[in-house]
Amino acid sequence: MRIAARDDYDELHGTFRWLVPERFNIAEACCARWAGKARRTAIVVDHGDGRIERVAYRRIHDDANRLANALAALGVHRGDRVAVVLPQRPETAVAHMAIYRLGAVAMPLSILFGPDALRFRLDDSAAVAAIVDAEYLGNLRAARGESVRHVVVVPAPGECPALHGGEHDYVALLARARDRCGAVDTRAADPAVLIYTSGTTGAPKGALIPHCALIGNLSGFVASQNWFPRPRDVFWSPADWAWTGGLMDALLPALYFGHPIVAQRARFSPERAFALLERHHVTNTFLFPTALKMMMKHAPEPRARHRLALRAVMSAGEAVGETLFDWCRDALGVTVNEMFGQTEVNYVVGNSAQRWPARPGSIGRAYPGHRVAILDDDGHELPPGQLGEIAVHRLDRHGHPDPVFFLGYWGNDTATQAKFSGDWCRTGDLATADPDGYLWYGGRADDMFKAAGYRIGPGEIESCLVRHPAVANAAVVPRPDAERGNVIKAFVVLAPGHVASPALVEQLQQHVRGKLAPYEYPKVIEFIDELPMTTTGKVQRRVLREREQAAAGGQ
Repeated sequence: MRIAARDDYDELHGTFRWLVPERFNIAEACCARWAGKARRTAIVVDHGDGRIERVAYRRIHDDANRLANALAALGVHRGDRVAVVLPQRPETAVAHMAIYRLGAVAMPLSILFGPDALRFRLDDSAAVAAIVDAEYLGNLRAARGESVRHVVVVPAPGECPALHGGEHDYVALLARARDRCGAVDTRAADPAVLIYTSGTTGAPKGALIPHCALIGNLSGFVASQNWFPRPRDVFWSPADWAWTGGLMDALLPALYFGHPIVAQRARFSPERAFALLERHHVTNTFLFPTALKMMMKHAPEPRARHRLALRAVMSAGEAVGETLFDWCRDALGVTVNEMFGQTEVNYVVGNSAQRWPARPGSIGRAYPGHRVAILDDDGHELPPGQLGEIAVHRLDRHGHPDPVFFLGYWGNDTATQAKFSGDWCRTGDLATADPDGYLWYGGRADDMFKAAGYRIGPGEIESCLVRHPAVANAAVVPRPDAERGNVIKAFVVLAPGHVASPALVEQLQQHVRGKLAPYEYPKVIEFIDELPMTTTGKVQRRVLREREQAAAGGQ
């Protein structure tokens, strides 16, 4: 649905105040307070075979109490790290609520991680226990170190794998445990979640997130979802609940407001996405730009084939760009609300089509409660129009503490200190700001490069390439060149029905030449089956850059 443009931005910021209680626990806010309403649905499980399961808040609450009691009996104490290796399923929410109730720290880990990735995080965090889906037990066994004393295995319905020493069947544990458990009295600033960064630019670091960070996320969530919740709102996102985008931008905010969220564990596909949106009357969603690109190529005119109930689409992780912005507006009938944030300071910048007009190509303005600026290398604020690093201040515009901040990197004080310039938290992402406070994304600081003396940001070129009907996705990196330092190279994934050819290379180059500056067209184009991606859906340009550097070194 299109929403008439209005601009309440200054009023919203001027009247907004953070209300952060001294004592706060995510489990109480997201589950316990809704448990008294026995029929209130928390999670709608789409099994993918026609079976739909509705799980009530009451069941999540009771099972979380049982699991908390069981974990306590196994020796899990306040402050201990507990790994959660689960897909989108009700037990994931149960695990988080149980861990929070104990005052322990949930460490969500992607089911896509292999043994090496798991081992690094388990060892670095000194996790004492893990809760794992039976399908991924083999990887966890291979990664399990000395610190992980107990593993709780969540089986598929009717299945129980053979267990080894220190492994426990989830169903059997809950059957023996009491369904009453008093929650630990946590401060809002106490640690709740340990999320390891995706490692797009180096070794992953564990960002320690306090309970109150959920509150810090809510102003952006409400705004980007066009004032969620409304009666009968239903949320869905393919974002993995092990990542900030799935946990803090989807699962926990939906549960905080007592509304249902759809869960499905199948690999993302545009066909399945449209089917889920239609079948469950999804009103609100978070879709990565990569997912939106796939959906756009699959169904250029989706409303001709699907009855959609969408009223808000948030997108983040990569720049949306004008191509996707226009498609969402014209084809989905929804102005996409782009959002910017990161694990350490999430949901801080974005749009809200209902309350202030979006500007195509802009990632939006600081959400109410957050003070954002563009800084130079020395930590000084830059005026409008100058490219610099996006930074978030510890205090809002009224001088009050912003609850969105992480507590620091686990066991890495040096990295924590390097993240800040005084009270400014530096994001590592570049942008310019216009006089009205809209930010225009310039890419990761380490994704920028110079070619023939020109400073190049890959996002605009990639967006332009995707606008061509033959391109499903694209990534732009520098290719070392003896004469010009670098030339622009594009890795292109072709849309179905298109074949690589020299003629298509020339066509794509002319396509970019006609829309951007003459120096921005890719001098080299390589067609590739798929781009290297993080498990959060971000293109790993670093991998492509290193590949080009290695090739140049070999030559």
